[in-house]
Amino acid sequence: MKPIIAIVGRPNVGKSTLFNRLVGRRKAMVDDMPGVTRDRNYAEVNRFDVPFILVDTGGFEPETSDKLLQQMREQSRFAMEEADLILFVMDARDGLTPADRDVVELLRRINKPVFHIINKVDGEKQEANAGDFYCLGVDHIHTISAEHNRGVGDLMDEVLAALPYNRDKDEDEEITRIAVVGRPNVGKSTLVNRLLGYERVVANPTAGTTRDAVDTRFTVNKKPYLLIDTAGIRRKGKTVEKVEKYSVMDALRSIERADVVLIVLNAEEGVTEQDTKIAGYAYEAGRGCIFVVNKWDTLQKDNSSIGKFTDDIRRHFKYLPFAPILFISASTGQRTGKIITEVDRVMEQYCKRVPTGELNRIFNQAVDENHAPLDGGRRVKFYYATQVGVKPPSFVIFTNRPEGIHFSYERYIMNRFREAFCFDGTPLKLIFRGRDKKDT
Repeated sequence: MKPIIAIVGRPNVGKSTLFNRLVGRRKAMVDDMPGVTRDRNYAEVNRFDVPFILVDTGGFEPETSDKLLQQMREQSRFAMEEADLILFVMDARDGLTPADRDVVELLRRINKPVFHIINKVDGEKQEANAGDFYCLGVDHIHTISAEHNRGVGDLMDEVLAALPYNRDKDEDEEITRIAVVGRPNVGKSTLVNRLLGYERVVANPTAGTTRDAVDTRFTVNKKPYLLIDTAGIRRKGKTVEKVEKYSVMDALRSIERADVVLIVLNAEEGVTEQDTKIAGYAYEAGRGCIFVVNKWDTLQKDNSSIGKFTDDIRRHFKYLPFAPILFISASTGQRTGKIITEVDRVMEQYCKRVPTGELNRIFNQAVDENHAPLDGGRRVKFYYATQVGVKPPSFVIFTNRPEGIHFSYERYIMNRFREAFCFDGTPLKLIFRGRDKKDT
């Protein structure tokens, strides 16, 4: 499971600049692509020796009457509670402020690594001004310029050394790991209890009911499973609107450790923006996905109800056309027995390997029937395909112009693989790669 790093600090101290610097790119929104579902404040970072999840926050003002700033402060507090390590950013140009002092005092009470960072130190003048911050009484202060990448490398060397990270995989590789994710109050805990057959976790109609994250091993037909239930929001007294904003981080933790993700939707409320964010993380993590529409028993239905709801799901989750959809009632048990059967079907595909000869027969047939578009006036040639991994099934396709493969053609090849090899319930990964010169 990847550790979580939170970037906190007052507004306009350069948190987002540091975020983009560590991510390695300026995150952008692209329509009709899975990335549009990502909350812009979260990113998986895999470019360092230790991978981690990075969280950017809107800004922390300890004392303010402004409603927006209050909401940003609550977001920052939650990020600090959930993170494994905190980067607290201050501004060398503004100098030390009372708000900085207040945040430092708050961080002293948090039992986790905190790095105190002075940003916008672009030269010797700002370096000299940074000396004022040592009166905070912290052990070490890091001076950086996130914009110009000054001091960031040295900072990250120390950050990575302080991160908790377990490189060992679960001791039982044969077990199927199932994560139950979704917005607060969609019925996740009730569903977990129904699957296990007893009340393992607290189920309460109040969104954000306090409880700990729960992992439970169980067996069905002598087959082992690990059920990863999301922890929800750990503090009571929050409004539903605030709770909605925080459920993404909880889903991230569970998705990271799962093979198959049950994305629980509330039939009474339909699909929401937060649902698309959570599902987007599951897709981008390459996990098997199953939509579980809960509370189906509470609706007045006709013969077209399932069809209409299915169309709505497919419209909102265009990047998950392969994900099965189940309509259930966790409280009554209606159709919940189908969930494990569907998990097994998805898991079988998730781990499937295709013989190289058969793979290339289908691949060559697909290319012959529909040639790739020209790239800059040059023909795209394909050589061969090979499977390089599972969970999800991953394929490398060797070509003379890997950068010239359009997304629509990649999707065409992927759909042909799905049809030919019964990959109708799992994500697939295609990697287009150029051949070494000695092979051409």
